[in-house]
Amino acid sequence: MSLTTADRFARLKALQRPPTMPLGGREVVPVPNPAAAETFDRASGVAIGAERLALILGATVKRNCHGEHLSLHCWHGGHAPCAPNAAALRLLGPDASEDAADAQKWLFLDTETTGLAGGTGTYPFLVGLAWWEGGGLEVEQLFMREYSEEHSLLAALAERLSQRPVLVTFNGKSFDWPLLETRYRMTRTIAPPVPRVHLDFLHPARNLWRLRLGSVRLSQLERHVLGWDRGADLVSELIPRIYLDFVRGGHAEPLVPVFQHNQMDLRGLAGLAGRILSLLGDEDGTSQNGLELYGVSRICERRGEVKRARKLYEQSIGSVLPMETDRAARVALARLAKRDGDLARARELWESALGNSREGYQAYEQLAIYYEHEAREPRQAFAISREALAQLHRANQVGTIAAAAYRRTKARFEHRLVRLERKAGPLLDPFDAFSRAG
Repeated sequence: MSLTTADRFARLKALQRPPTMPLGGREVVPVPNPAAAETFDRASGVAIGAERLALILGATVKRNCHGEHLSLHCWHGGHAPCAPNAAALRLLGPDASEDAADAQKWLFLDTETTGLAGGTGTYPFLVGLAWWEGGGLEVEQLFMREYSEEHSLLAALAERLSQRPVLVTFNGKSFDWPLLETRYRMTRTIAPPVPRVHLDFLHPARNLWRLRLGSVRLSQLERHVLGWDRGADLVSELIPRIYLDFVRGGHAEPLVPVFQHNQMDLRGLAGLAGRILSLLGDEDGTSQNGLELYGVSRICERRGEVKRARKLYEQSIGSVLPMETDRAARVALARLAKRDGDLARARELWESALGNSREGYQAYEQLAIYYEHEAREPRQAFAISREALAQLHRANQVGTIAAAAYRRTKARFEHRLVRLERKAGPLLDPFDAFSRAG
């Protein structure tokens, strides 16, 4: 298509820089419409905010083949490496490779994201990494100043993980790492790195301290287990909004507490990892309180270390435990004693654990089974089952048992009584039969 002279001049005019207009002593470039003006101002604000953030934090811009991102390095003393022993690793990661035993290969990870629910629309805008170095904890924080820097950040993370292939997290198996894997796949250009070992300390923490603390939030564990006080800290729920505000307007100052919060989480994770490794590696249980002994016992039982579990359960009930925890420990220990053929010890434990609780009714049931099948005393089994039903009835009347649990447990004991009546009918006196019918 040929262009007229008028067309050529029109195109040249469009390529010229627009005239400037004075405004408050500055030159302002006019933009064609308000929407474009908003986009122009926002982009300028983000750029200025990003520069200011780097200046405040002392961070630097890092570049790779995928672009740029911001990187902040800092070091925290007082974090000596904690080399896990074989006993601890068997409980923490029984299928872990030998890399897990080398603390120099550990890489602690914690992310701050644009949402707390995960999903493909959630971005990990700040990835905090840490490793033991020089008698302390070296921290590196990777930050994307805008969404276009995600590929550069993910490439840097992959490089760090190739250097230290043992990934260490707190709830990272359920949240942080699946989210990052999703982001890698969505790039279509960067293959998701595969950690040789992934150690997550959330579930051991729950086993060890949930009964004592109720909450196993990292800040609570720091305070009550490690004896640390974070002081002023940011509420996690506010973090996505702070980043979104930054992307829209470029304000840098509100992001500084986000970086500090992330650093505290990494330090807490490293300290907690050391504490848990110490507890899991203490095969004699000499340095633990009763609740910690009970927690380690549960982990040992789940991992199949029955001998150690039974020993620690015995130690835990020899200490001072809350009533319901003591009952749970006795029922668990009775289960292991029965498995070992130590029925005398199992019966003693069941008798000491009877009561109105899930474990208490388990003790009633196991004791009835013992008298029916082992001691061959069906009348005693009948009496124990009837006592359990009476306990259930009282608990239901005063509302100390949930309706569903009441119906389920009641049906189980009534079924047992019917069978025992058929089996030992001639041995039951009329009063027993009359009481059962009532």
